[in-house]
Amino acid sequence: MKMKHKAVPEVFEDSYRRHKGNALMTLIGFYKGYYHNFLLSVFFYVIKHSPVWVLPIATANIINYVTDKDPQAVRLILINSGILVFLLLLNIPMNYLHMHFRASAVRDVEAGLRSILVQKIQTMSILSEKDIQSGRLQSKIIRDVEAVETLSDQIFTSFMNIIINVVVALSVTVTRSRVVFFFFLLMVPLAAGLVYGFKRPIKAHNQRFRKEVEATSARVSEMVELVPVTRAHALEEEEITRMNERVTQIAEEGYQLDIIQTNFGAVSWACFQIFQVICLAFTAFLALRSVIRTGDVVLYQSYFTTIVGQVSGMLNLLPTISKGLESVRSIGEVLEVEDIEDNCGKPSIGELRGEYRFDHVTYVYPKTDKVVIEDLTLDVKEGQTVAFVGESGAGKTTIMNMLIGFMMPTDGTLFVDGKRMNEINLRSYRRFLAVVPQSTALFSGSIRDNILYGTSGVTEEKLQKVVEESGLKSVIEKLPDGLDSFVGEHGDKLSGGQKQRISIARALIRDPRVIILDEATSALDAISEREVSGALDNMSESRTTFIVAHKLATIRKADLIVVMQDGRVVERGTFDELMALKGYFHELEENIG
Repeated sequence: MKMKHKAVPEVFEDSYRRHKGNALMTLIGFYKGYYHNFLLSVFFYVIKHSPVWVLPIATANIINYVTDKDPQAVRLILINSGILVFLLLLNIPMNYLHMHFRASAVRDVEAGLRSILVQKIQTMSILSEKDIQSGRLQSKIIRDVEAVETLSDQIFTSFMNIIINVVVALSVTVTRSRVVFFFFLLMVPLAAGLVYGFKRPIKAHNQRFRKEVEATSARVSEMVELVPVTRAHALEEEEITRMNERVTQIAEEGYQLDIIQTNFGAVSWACFQIFQVICLAFTAFLALRSVIRTGDVVLYQSYFTTIVGQVSGMLNLLPTISKGLESVRSIGEVLEVEDIEDNCGKPSIGELRGEYRFDHVTYVYPKTDKVVIEDLTLDVKEGQTVAFVGESGAGKTTIMNMLIGFMMPTDGTLFVDGKRMNEINLRSYRRFLAVVPQSTALFSGSIRDNILYGTSGVTEEKLQKVVEESGLKSVIEKLPDGLDSFVGEHGDKLSGGQKQRISIARALIRDPRVIILDEATSALDAISEREVSGALDNMSESRTTFIVAHKLATIRKADLIVVMQDGRVVERGTFDELMALKGYFHELEENIG
């Protein structure tokens, strides 16, 4: 039998919303559609595990046949032995079926949880994603989902198996001796007391430990990114000290968790072993008084050992369950994010001309009063090149994010081709965009893979043309494997200028209708800048182009330059018009031109 992936992402979000605050019910809800798997798993478990329950009965029977000198002893011994052998052989196929139905459900939901977390990260707003550090997100996808998978195994299998074993043992006991049955029940208050005594501290320690691991994961991610900066400024010792403090804190929290779990296990084990000794003495005394048969002492001792073992196992599961439930809550932190990009039901765009209109657009950061863009009104015609300039914090990047659809105006309206930006399917809209950011994002692959990312059916001829237009040709010719040379993690084998050219080639290969250049040439040297600027000029012809530029000389050919200051437009016009005004733009040109 082969596992079929069929977990539905909506099930996870729905379960979390309906049972928010109750991690156990949330987990159970995750398995909607798989409940029959666990019923079948339990059914086959009962069959495969039956020798454990039958063996004490058969052993007691055989001892009683011998001690009572039963005339049918030989036949009865053979019958009891035959039943045991049959059940033992049946264990093999039943164990496979039990594991198949259990594992297929658990692993499918495990994959589904990781899938929805990835999907959520890809659809949540840029601001929401930045609120959760990348290291924490990695920890949730890997560590927390693994902990939920372990919890699922414990609850849906181990916990159920414990209940079945206890119920069977008590059922057999009550049918043979009510006195012994009531004696067995004496251990329940002890178990309840142990659970109550350890539950709260274990939960609290698990929560603190989880948060420390997530925080450290995020810090490690940042540390790796900053290794070149750290080394360049001889800050290795300071960084090592900071990380050692983090690692020590995790170790301390882990130690406290280990100690409380160890104490919990030791106390419960000692108490239950004492109860077993008392049980042996109690049943032996009953046999001496002829209240029970001699062979039944073995039966009751075996069943009591089973009950003690199962209840002890149930209590020992508590730390794992507590850890798993905390991981369910951790995953819920992502599932509950409501600030997502929802394109469902919105009309798709089949073509894009590239006409834009900012109609009194204002943008205020969520949960703050900080106005980033204030009352922006601007019309952009098809094929125009519009440049935004201004000092850092003027609002240029926010405008670019609104053009991409990452952010929506908090007041006013942004139109594209006469349609409201917030009413169109943004995924269909972005097919016509090419974005060249200031910091190039490359993945660990070849130059070819990075250029062709997200495209298909590109001919070698077109690829070579793009390589030449982006100024990559001279770079490619110096590499032993040419286009198939690997760039390293995040493109670390390449210079900043080379990475930026790949980013520009990636934009060119898409043949976009709208181009967004966020200081696209800032990382290039003078020679490379001239080469790439020529390619960008060619690419911008007949396409609507938006530019954020620090070097004002690079936007001389722009049809319109919008000068920003503190989120407001203070000047607008062509390069020559703005220079003639001798205003704020002229001042910028004089200072940084």
